[in-house]
Amino acid sequence: MEQRLTDEERLTLRTGAFGAVFLVSNADPGMLGMVRESFAASAAFGATSGPVKEALTTGPLPELPTDSALEIESVALPALERAVRILAARAPGEVAAYRSAVLDAADRVARAHRGVAPAEAAMIERIRAALDQSGPGAPGRPE
Repeated sequence: MEQRLTDEERLTLRTGAFGAVFLVSNADPGMLGMVRESFAASAAFGATSGPVKEALTTGPLPELPTDSALEIESVALPALERAVRILAARAPGEVAAYRSAVLDAADRVARAHRGVAPAEAAMIERIRAALDQSGPGAPGRPE
């Protein structure tokens, strides 16, 4: 049974997803690429449906640190882990959709400008690992 997500839970989903996009974008920075990357991420989030789309496309943008990539990681990656746990508990049918949306957005951002750089590919793998840390479908866990 799926339960409606609270505002705080939706913000956690947004923090993880937008943080992931920010991490990939900053892995190979460039001003022109940033515009293309933001459109690519928006398209990926807009292509979702149900509670995941609602969480990612409505409400305030999350406040992410801007001082360093390490600081952003310290917020974004744990938020991805919490988001998967939230969905596993409240809307288990949406876990795969969230993982897919975040990874699709990260991939689109990486490909939006000059193809996928090694630093972007490495960051996508860190994002994938955070998404796979908990919840149904994680390595060693039942669906």
